[in-house]
Amino acid sequence: MKLHDKTFVPYLSEATILKAVAKVARAVAEDYKEEIPIFIGVLNGSFMFVADFLKAYQHPCEVSFVKLSSYQGLTSTGIVETLLDLPENVEGRSVIILEDIIDTGRTLKELVYLFANKNVKEFKIASLFYKASVYNGEYTIDYFGLEIPDKFIVGYGLDYNELGRNLREVYQLNNNQMINLVLFGKPGAGKGTQAEFLKEKYNLKHISTGDVFRYNMKNDTELGKLAKSYIDRGDLVPDEVTIKMLQEEVEKNPEASGFIFDGFPRTAAQAKALDFFLAEKSMKINATIALEANDEVLIQRLLERGEVSGRTDDQDEDKIRNRFEEYNQKTAPLKKFYEDQGKFHSVNGIGAIDEITHRLAKVIEEL
Repeated sequence: MKLHDKTFVPYLSEATILKAVAKVARAVAEDYKEEIPIFIGVLNGSFMFVADFLKAYQHPCEVSFVKLSSYQGLTSTGIVETLLDLPENVEGRSVIILEDIIDTGRTLKELVYLFANKNVKEFKIASLFYKASVYNGEYTIDYFGLEIPDKFIVGYGLDYNELGRNLREVYQLNNNQMINLVLFGKPGAGKGTQAEFLKEKYNLKHISTGDVFRYNMKNDTELGKLAKSYIDRGDLVPDEVTIKMLQEEVEKNPEASGFIFDGFPRTAAQAKALDFFLAEKSMKINATIALEANDEVLIQRLLERGEVSGRTDDQDEDKIRNRFEEYNQKTAPLKKFYEDQGKFHSVNGIGAIDEITHRLAKVIEEL
């Protein structure tokens, strides 16, 4: 998801979070069930934690809040401001601070300072999330739900410039630049082989339009049934059906660092539709790469492949040349479409497989 100018990916599920909240509540109850402690939530981030903590804490207690702030955007300013003062009735009471997250400890230091002259009976600190790797260790963290790495997170009360607090799950900042590619190439150019290497090297998801169609039709999905109804009538499957299939594939893979689109788009209209769909998800095509090869070399390659695979369309040279001509006619407008965007790259597709992979990787790493 996108908040302001940043993209975030799923990190902790609601079930995981609530399990951590219950863990903290049980530990605190074990120590304070014989008295009436006062829980003090630190606003704004802790409001969800405090609410669920109190639901899980099945003993008499009181609750109040303070408000401190040290964050602007993604980073701590280092200056902690007190925006809402302490309650008055803490003297002689057991006080447990409920923090959403403890990282550097600057806010915690201010809290300790605020309570220094209040003559509380006991002062303890409970935090839902704890970044041990960056905490300065000046004060003991008495209770915590989950130890997490030093990643910027939002959701469940935590925000990025005030957005994201209402999310039931926690998301982390996606620091990886997403790379989305369209791979072109005549039959026999080696798109499938190279896509396998690229998806492993860059954690990309290879989306072959042909494979997606076959999957949907074989599994009788709603989109598969719809596509088959057009095919059975001898009609072309509308672009919007194909786009919906691609959209489902993208949404199935939120952890991918990008996608390789293979077999789509085939027309300028489809390219525009793909751009529109990706823009809705704050994504874009970064580059289109055409694997170029001499027709005579590819014809020989396909004829040899036909002998092994038994594919009839790879055994007839005239049919192969017709497929090449169809490719040339369809690709020419697409080439211009992406050249106008400054995204078209031509790569020599002749040579050893690892040599071609190296050429492709050079293009991607220069993006």
